Order: sequence, then C-alpha cells, then structure tokens
Amino acid sequence: QVQLMESGGGSVQTGESLRLSCVVSGYKFYGNCVGWFRQAPGKEREGVAAAYGGGGSTYYADSVKGRFAIMHDEPKSTMYLQMNNLQPGDTAMYYCAARSVCGSTWYKGDFDYWGQGTQVTVLA
Repeated sequence: QVQLMESGGGSVQTGESLRLSCVVSGYKFYGNCVGWFRQAPGKEREGVAAAYGGGGSTYYADSVKGRFAIMHDEPKSTMYLQMNNLQPGDTAMYYCAARSVCGSTWYKGDFDYWGQGTQVTVLA
C-alpha cells in the first residue's frame, strides 16, 4: 500500500521558515518523482516544487524560486520542502504527491499518489 505522509506545517510569522517532510512508503523512492503542491481556500491547487528521489533535476514554481528548496533523503525515503522568508500568500494546505516522472508538466498535478496534507499559515 502506497502512503505519503506530510508533516512540519504550522503557524509562523512573516519572514520565518518552515521545513515540510514527506515520507514515502510502499513506493520506490529512488528514481521516481515527488512533488509538493498547495491549495489555499477558494484557489486552485498550485504546483510548488518537484524533484526525483535520489537526486537529479529539480523544478520550482516562479512564485517560490529563491525562497523554497526541495531536498531528498533517500535512506529515509523522505522529500523535504525548506520554505524560507514565508509570506502571507504562502498560506495554504501543502500536499506531497508521487509519480514516475516529473517532466515539464509536473506543475499540473497529474500525480498517482497523494498525501493528506499539512497546513501552513503565515501571519502578517
């Protein structure tokens, strides 16, 4: 059974940092794509970042480039999203998801497996 479990969300002040974790089980982590997505109330889901377990290409939404970093820990089958200089506009439920290939369409969110999400709230 494939499971993706997010953690690390919370409430922070503007300019602070958070690190989200996504633990992948029942699915080959190395060589497959894990993405982070977010959805704020009343808004469409947005692709935030994606990368391959075990390293390789990384992908970012323009809105987070230079502030967020996606990192993997292969022995732990975990993909992290380091979020720095958080802004109120980053407030959303954050989800991780997995599929075999990231590719140029990763941001569309057509992933096979999804976690339950972790809430990030950035206070002004």
